[in-house]
Amino acid sequence: MNLREYPIKAKLRDGSEAQVRAMDAKDGPAVLKFFRALPEEDRLFLRDDVTRPEWLDRFVRQIDYQTMLPLVAEDGSGIVGNATLYRPLYGWSVHVGEMRVAVAREYQHKGLGTVLAHELVKLALDAGLEKMVVSVVDNQIAAKRAFEKLGFRSEAVLKGHVKDIHGTKRDLVVMSNDVSHIWESMEALTRDYLPSLE
Repeated sequence: MNLREYPIKAKLRDGSEAQVRAMDAKDGPAVLKFFRALPEEDRLFLRDDVTRPEWLDRFVRQIDYQTMLPLVAEDGSGIVGNATLYRPLYGWSVHVGEMRVAVAREYQHKGLGTVLAHELVKLALDAGLEKMVVSVVDNQIAAKRAFEKLGFRSEAVLKGHVKDIHGTKRDLVVMSNDVSHIWESMEALTRDYLPSLE
């Protein structure tokens, strides 16, 4: 995947800026600090316990920019966002990528999540992917609406598939979209909500 254009600066809705770049292994401690600083309700339905050093070790070892490409967003204080594109290189889903995005509470509703998703879609197109999927838990209404604005639609509901960090079972909603359609939706969203993307 083409990483030559990074880092980039993104101007957000409130006029603040964030730098977006590819994550590498040396960012591990800062990424762990970022995830540990997220409020519990923001971590409630993440696929992994991102506060554990064991998770970080596994995550960092998987970085190869081909099958797993994580991006980080930074301001002057450190990492304020993380977005990862996962893709298989072989098999029947070689054309499908999965997107995961997390943003610090103080940067939510400012367009940073849209910027990070925008960058993952560009990378997916560059890699020749045709379809993107995201998974959200049934009560993550804001996340579900945000992805719907990008053209994602619910494709499957897996009943009782997720247990939150307290052991409560929830339904998992798998959403998908054709990459070219995502791109059209994101271009429109960027024009409407983000002053500039440098």
